[in-house]
Amino acid sequence: MLKTMRIGLAADNGNWHKARLKAALEQLGAEPLLFSMADVAVVTGGPEPLRVPGFATLPDGVLLRTIAGGTFEATTMRLGVLHALVSAGTTVWNSPGAIERSVDKAMTSLLIDRAGLPTPETYVLSKREAAAEIVAREARPGRPLVLKPLFGSQGEGLQLIERPEDLPDEEAVSRVYYLQRYIARSDGLWRDYRVFVCEGRAIAGMIREGDGWITNVHRGGRPLAWAMPPAAAELAERAAAAVGVDYSGIDLVEDGQGGYLVLEVNSMPAWSGLQQVTEVDIALAVARGFLNAVRSARPPRLVAALG
Repeated sequence: MLKTMRIGLAADNGNWHKARLKAALEQLGAEPLLFSMADVAVVTGGPEPLRVPGFATLPDGVLLRTIAGGTFEATTMRLGVLHALVSAGTTVWNSPGAIERSVDKAMTSLLIDRAGLPTPETYVLSKREAAAEIVAREARPGRPLVLKPLFGSQGEGLQLIERPEDLPDEEAVSRVYYLQRYIARSDGLWRDYRVFVCEGRAIAGMIREGDGWITNVHRGGRPLAWAMPPAAAELAERAAAAVGVDYSGIDLVEDGQGGYLVLEVNSMPAWSGLQQVTEVDIALAVARGFLNAVRSARPPRLVAALG
């Protein structure tokens, strides 16, 4: 039975998502224990140095909704904890490796390009002088590049760059300039697309439409129902596979020639906006996929006992 499985739900914020995932896991027969990654400790000298609050022994699976914010050192420790869980046999969704690959936009772009998937022209540089040369060559008024924080999310910190003098100094971008071609629509609409991929399948999608060029629902974008074309679903699935995420939100934009380009791969996606315009129970799909992964990773003797 699922109740014999030791399941953790790591969620530090986002009460709506936390509640939906907890309810979905319980609906499927699991008894998840909520905990914060900020409360996990390393204590040597006992049988197991990794101490997860609420668990006498390490959990069989951890479904990760969010990682507690903090300093670079705190984030490094929490990712190290996740790696330690995986090395001890705990199933973690998304895996720490997948989180590291997707939270770093430079690595995401590299992997998407290596996989041969269409994506806007992207340039990642460390020095302002080098970034200014790219802007001088590739941008102009009406044809900007988008400057994105390397580790940013939900549309925060985006800037349109048309001239070299538009670039902030190196300290303001933590010494990394991530520049991506802005793809404008010929109809003038501010619109892009979000596809939710779970267990390798595109299960839901939406149009995101804004009153400005930043369309994230968190920033005021409107979720609209979308009859997702097969080409968009396939591209999103391939993007998720390229980055190695178990569940993800893939951002796409039209290329102006009947196809799509991959903008971003998100390993800790929000879906409250998407849930408004789809009949698919996204939390239930994530919970089911996660529990399937935990079952398949457990020793055969225990799986048989679970039925």
